Amino acid sequence: MHIMLAPMEGLLDHTLRDVLTRVGGVHECVSEFIRVTNTVLPRRAFIRVAPELLNRSRTKAGVPVKVQLLGSDPVCLADNAAALAELQPHGIDLNFGCPAKTVNQHRGGAVLLDEPELVGQIVAAVRRAVPAHIPVSAKMRLGYNDDSRAEDCAQAIEAAGASELVVHARTKAHGYRPPAYWDRIADLRQHVRLPIVANGEIWTVADALRCREVTGCDRLMIGRGMVTDPGLALAIAHQLATGQGRAQGQGVPWSTLVALMQVFWLGVSARVATRHRAGRLKQWLNFMRRVYPEAQQAFDELRLVHDAGHIDRWLAAQMAQTVALDGGMVLGLGEPQAKVSTEAACGALG
Repeated sequence: MHIMLAPMEGLLDHTLRDVLTRVGGVHECVSEFIRVTNTVLPRRAFIRVAPELLNRSRTKAGVPVKVQLLGSDPVCLADNAAALAELQPHGIDLNFGCPAKTVNQHRGGAVLLDEPELVGQIVAAVRRAVPAHIPVSAKMRLGYNDDSRAEDCAQAIEAAGASELVVHARTKAHGYRPPAYWDRIADLRQHVRLPIVANGEIWTVADALRCREVTGCDRLMIGRGMVTDPGLALAIAHQLATGQGRAQGQGVPWSTLVALMQVFWLGVSARVATRHRAGRLKQWLNFMRRVYPEAQQAFDELRLVHDAGHIDRWLAAQMAQTVALDGGMVLGLGEPQAKVSTEAACGALG
């Protein structure tokens, strides 16, 4: 099974991509969208969202990253895709799924699913503008207010030359409310031949296996499920390889997550304004506390903390405690049976 790490605006950015791909089990990532309006963006705009472009379009763990564009003007998107292609991304993805009100009001994201012809024109224009060796893919929801044009959009994307289509199995109107309508992805697969990646409501190994069964897709994209349980992709791989399941949170022990939080914090500290740093860590803990009791305790301790210096001291104390408990060792990232030092788990951020 091929696992892709989903983009999540304001949360799953390159800092968290770096951390989560160190754990293992993820085969590919997609960046958060880069908004394209009426001008060709400078090189730095692409690198700011996807600094992996400076590392052969790969995370530090070596996982390839596609760069996602969002807009509604085929010509402008094509021009920007051509500029992005000069940086040799692993692939260029086009966003037809963002449900954000402000994005949709400016004719971007999921609202375009009411216009299948325009969706096809955008994909075709980008495909023509990009060298053949760089894949062009798309991500869509089932529709805007309803799913009546899902098949039309999927067929338009295929006809325009896309190499792959990620489908979030909800409409914009559904938002992120469960369930995800995986059966509709199975329907779409009857109308197109290009590879489809299933996305939506994959929180556990059981969800992943059930999604594969219902959709027929062997390629899954996971976002919130991976943020909540960083070991989920590893647990899926373990289940498929051995037939033995793991409970949520057993893929990666808390001691390893402490080291990963240190990596995350160093990355956030390097690029986020001081007053916002604590919020980024608490945002991640808020997800993980659904699975890890230790994350709940950490969230409770830090809930009212806004001072970055306080977080520095708290993390240092957590790391010291981890070293004391584990004898200076934490489970190796990506190698569930190996042991490496805490310093090796963190690695260099430079």
